[in-house]
Amino acid sequence: MSVEAKLIIKDLTHYYPDEYTGESVHALENINLQVYENEFVAIVGPSGCGKTTLLNIVAGLLPYRQGIATVDGIDISGPGPDRGVVFQEHAILPWRTVSKNIGHGLELQRLPKTEISRRVHEYIDLVGLTGFEDRYPHELSGGMKQRVAVARTLCADPVIMLMDEPFAAVDAQTRITLQDELNRIVMATRKTVLFITHSVEEAAFLGDRCIVFSRRPGQIKTEIKIQIPREERVWKDMSSNPIFTDARDEILRLVRQEVTSDDEQ
Repeated sequence: MSVEAKLIIKDLTHYYPDEYTGESVHALENINLQVYENEFVAIVGPSGCGKTTLLNIVAGLLPYRQGIATVDGIDISGPGPDRGVVFQEHAILPWRTVSKNIGHGLELQRLPKTEISRRVHEYIDLVGLTGFEDRYPHELSGGMKQRVAVARTLCADPVIMLMDEPFAAVDAQTRITLQDELNRIVMATRKTVLFITHSVEEAAFLGDRCIVFSRRPGQIKTEIKIQIPREERVWKDMSSNPIFTDARDEILRLVRQEVTSDDEQ
């Protein structure tokens, strides 16, 4: 890891108006978090705890007033090319082919066509879509569409990759496959990733660190380090890996504490 964090969040607190009552909802409280170069940080917590709110603030999609949020020392004041976002919905353009979707950001940057073609084919190969370059989204499975979204984000070469429940909409077997592939892609690209998920197993499998949020207003309850080398993170081996199972069980215990506390309110 580098000495300087790529993403720094300090004393971040956020309120937003409830569209039904008009009252302010306290979403986040005093969040302090640093994400370092080449690190994969997963955030889990009960529904409504502010995980996606935090990601939207880092993405520059949601203005904030209390606290500090920077990428490479530059204040976040809106969306920017230093942050690439992969949402739960595929968010790819239905009228563009796989190649055109992946290269869309590079076209907006007005890069030479030869450079766009080189990079697009590099990432098509990386995410396992060779042979589907000229297909349209309606011709792809849900898992393939999400690979397109991941490749498009990687192709633009952001400083940090932000992922908000990217595999939640696919079936269980496809989700496992995509998790394995994302781990392989992170090893190949050495990207810095902030990953939001409701899945405790997903967080324990992918994260170098797992940040557990409390119920709303979201606070950092604890941080769990998962010291499994990336090359050993293969799903078929995880059930017998005590580092994984211990981390998974502890994360689940902590999240269930928050859900139980929320039910007792």
